[in-house]
Amino acid sequence: MPPDKKLYASGEDYLEAILLLHKKMGMVRSVDVARHMEVSKPSVCHAVATLRDGGFLTMDEDYFLHLTDAGREVAEQIYEKHRFFTEMLTNAGVDPITAERDACRIEHVISESSFQHLKKTLTEKK
Repeated sequence: MPPDKKLYASGEDYLEAILLLHKKMGMVRSVDVARHMEVSKPSVCHAVATLRDGGFLTMDEDYFLHLTDAGREVAEQIYEKHRFFTEMLTNAGVDPITAERDACRIEHVISESSFQHLKKTLTEKK
């Protein structure tokens, strides 16, 4: 990620959603993101404009969204954290819905360094 570009949690959530939808459907439009995230189309339009201005995604002439290399990198990192914390919480006995919701919060606040140390420690114990 460019050092001068700071993403907020909501921007990270949009990038993660676009990544997941792209893996599932191939091509992604704003309406798909709105439906997936259960937010309004104007909210998606605002987020898309912000992410496009930040260099995290592009939109082609057919209005399909495409992650840039920087956008894909952020989305992959967030998605990895999301899967990791969801799995850890469910393995600890947290119900899946709560685990998913909590993982979504944790993924945004943990530093990359702390996440890598935690992941390494837990992976070595297996």
